[in-house]
Amino acid sequence: MIRTFEQRDMDAVLDIWLRATLKAHDFIDASFWQSQVDNMRHLYLTASQSYVIEQDARVLGFYSLHEDRLAALFVAPECQGQGLGKRLLAHARTLRSVLNLGVYKNNTASCAFYRAQGFVVIREQTDEQTGQREYLMRSVAP
Repeated sequence: MIRTFEQRDMDAVLDIWLRATLKAHDFIDASFWQSQVDNMRHLYLTASQSYVIEQDARVLGFYSLHEDRLAALFVAPECQGQGLGKRLLAHARTLRSVLNLGVYKNNTASCAFYRAQGFVVIREQTDEQTGQREYLMRSVAP
Protein backbone atom coordinates (compact mmCIF):
# COMPACT_ATOMS: atom_id res chain seq x y z
CA MET A 1 0.00 0.00 0.00
CA ILE A 2 1.23 3.49 -0.84
CA ARG A 3 0.21 6.22 1.57
CA THR A 4 1.21 9.70 2.63
CA PHE A 5 4.36 9.93 4.74
CA GLU A 6 3.67 10.52 8.43
CA GLN A 7 6.05 11.67 11.13
CA ARG A 8 6.05 8.16 12.63
CA ASP A 9 7.70 6.94 9.38
CA MET A 10 10.72 9.21 9.80
CA ASP A 11 13.17 6.71 11.31
CA ALA A 12 12.27 3.97 8.82
CA VAL A 13 12.54 6.36 5.88
CA LEU A 14 15.91 7.69 7.03
CA ASP A 15 17.20 4.15 7.51
CA ILE A 16 16.08 3.16 4.01
CA TRP A 17 17.51 6.35 2.54
CA LEU A 18 20.92 5.87 4.12
CA ARG A 19 21.27 2.16 3.40
CA ALA A 20 20.06 2.47 -0.20
CA THR A 21 22.17 5.58 -0.77
CA LEU A 22 25.33 3.90 0.50
CA LYS A 23 24.65 0.91 -1.77
CA ALA A 24 23.92 2.99 -4.88
CA HIS A 25 26.64 5.60 -4.38
CA ASP A 26 29.72 3.62 -3.42
CA PHE A 27 31.74 6.07 -5.54
CA ILE A 28 31.14 8.77 -2.89
CA ASP A 29 32.64 8.49 0.58
CA ALA A 30 30.13 7.08 3.08
CA SER A 31 30.91 9.85 5.56
CA PHE A 32 29.35 12.40 3.19
CA TRP A 33 26.01 10.56 3.22
CA GLN A 34 26.14 9.98 6.97
CA SER A 35 26.64 13.73 7.41
CA GLN A 36 23.41 14.37 5.45
CA VAL A 37 21.00 12.44 7.70
CA ASP A 38 20.06 15.52 9.76
CA ASN A 39 19.48 17.54 6.57
CA MET A 40 17.22 14.78 5.28
CA ARG A 41 15.30 14.77 8.57
CA HIS A 42 14.96 18.52 9.10
CA LEU A 43 15.18 20.08 5.63
CA TYR A 44 14.51 17.81 2.68
CA LEU A 45 11.72 15.60 3.97
CA THR A 46 9.89 18.47 5.65
CA ALA A 47 10.03 20.56 2.46
CA SER A 48 8.73 17.73 0.26
CA GLN A 49 5.51 15.89 -0.36
CA SER A 50 6.45 12.29 0.50
CA TYR A 51 4.81 8.89 0.24
CA VAL A 52 5.77 5.50 1.62
CA ILE A 53 5.10 2.00 0.38
CA GLU A 54 4.44 -0.46 3.15
CA GLN A 55 3.60 -4.09 3.61
CA ASP A 56 2.53 -5.71 6.88
CA ALA A 57 2.94 -2.30 8.59
CA ARG A 58 6.62 -2.15 7.52
CA VAL A 59 7.87 0.72 5.36
CA LEU A 60 9.77 -0.74 2.38
CA GLY A 61 10.45 2.41 0.37
CA PHE A 62 9.46 5.99 -0.26
CA TYR A 63 9.52 8.86 -2.70
CA SER A 64 9.48 12.63 -2.30
CA LEU A 65 8.25 15.35 -4.63
CA HIS A 66 9.29 18.97 -4.54
CA GLU A 67 7.21 20.84 -7.12
CA ASP A 68 7.80 18.91 -10.39
CA ARG A 69 11.01 17.31 -9.12
CA LEU A 70 11.25 13.71 -8.01
CA ALA A 71 13.59 14.60 -5.18
CA ALA A 72 13.94 11.05 -3.85
CA LEU A 73 12.92 7.51 -4.69
CA PHE A 74 14.44 4.81 -2.50
CA VAL A 75 13.63 1.18 -1.75
CA ALA A 76 15.18 -0.82 1.08
CA PRO A 77 18.16 -2.71 -0.40
CA GLU A 78 16.74 -6.11 0.59
CA CYS A 79 13.48 -5.28 -1.25
CA GLN A 80 14.96 -3.97 -4.50
CA GLY A 81 14.12 -5.76 -7.73
CA GLN A 82 10.56 -6.56 -6.64
CA GLY A 83 8.78 -3.78 -8.55
CA LEU A 84 8.39 -1.43 -5.59
CA GLY A 85 10.29 1.39 -7.29
CA LYS A 86 8.05 1.09 -10.35
CA ARG A 87 4.97 1.21 -8.14
CA LEU A 88 6.24 4.31 -6.33
CA LEU A 89 7.07 6.01 -9.63
CA ALA A 90 3.64 5.15 -11.07
CA HIS A 91 2.05 6.75 -7.99
CA ALA A 92 4.17 9.89 -8.42
CA ARG A 93 3.02 10.11 -12.03
CA THR A 94 -0.59 10.29 -10.87
CA LEU A 95 0.33 13.51 -9.06
CA ARG A 96 2.57 15.19 -11.65
CA SER A 97 2.37 15.18 -15.44
CA VAL A 98 6.03 16.21 -15.70
CA LEU A 99 8.75 14.80 -13.47
CA ASN A 100 12.34 16.01 -13.33
CA LEU A 101 15.13 14.38 -11.37
CA GLY A 102 18.86 14.34 -10.89
CA VAL A 103 20.84 11.10 -10.82
CA TYR A 104 24.57 10.56 -10.62
CA LYS A 105 26.05 9.38 -13.89
CA ASN A 106 28.05 6.71 -12.02
CA ASN A 107 24.85 5.31 -10.50
CA THR A 108 24.36 3.09 -13.53
CA ALA A 109 21.58 0.95 -12.03
CA SER A 110 19.40 3.98 -11.29
CA CYS A 111 20.18 5.56 -14.65
CA ALA A 112 19.05 2.36 -16.36
CA PHE A 113 15.91 2.19 -14.19
CA TYR A 114 14.85 5.73 -15.04
CA ARG A 115 15.58 5.28 -18.75
CA ALA A 116 13.49 2.09 -18.75
CA GLN A 117 10.68 4.12 -17.15
CA GLY A 118 10.71 6.68 -19.97
CA PHE A 119 13.03 9.36 -18.57
CA VAL A 120 15.44 11.08 -20.93
CA VAL A 121 18.61 13.01 -20.16
CA ILE A 122 18.08 16.70 -20.75
CA ARG A 123 21.41 17.93 -19.36
CA GLU A 124 24.60 16.76 -17.72
CA GLN A 125 26.26 18.81 -15.00
CA THR A 126 28.53 18.58 -11.98
CA ASP A 127 26.91 18.30 -8.57
CA GLU A 128 28.35 21.10 -6.42
CA GLN A 129 28.27 19.12 -3.15
CA THR A 130 30.07 16.01 -4.35
CA GLY A 131 31.89 17.05 -7.51
CA GLN A 132 30.29 14.09 -9.28
CA ARG A 133 28.75 14.28 -12.75
CA GLU A 134 24.98 13.96 -12.77
CA TYR A 135 22.23 13.72 -15.31
CA LEU A 136 19.14 15.87 -15.13
CA MET A 137 16.34 13.75 -16.52
CA ARG A 138 12.73 14.41 -17.43
CA SER A 139 9.64 12.35 -18.07
CA VAL A 140 6.42 13.72 -19.50
CA ALA A 141 3.18 11.79 -19.11
CA PRO A 142 1.70 10.62 -22.41
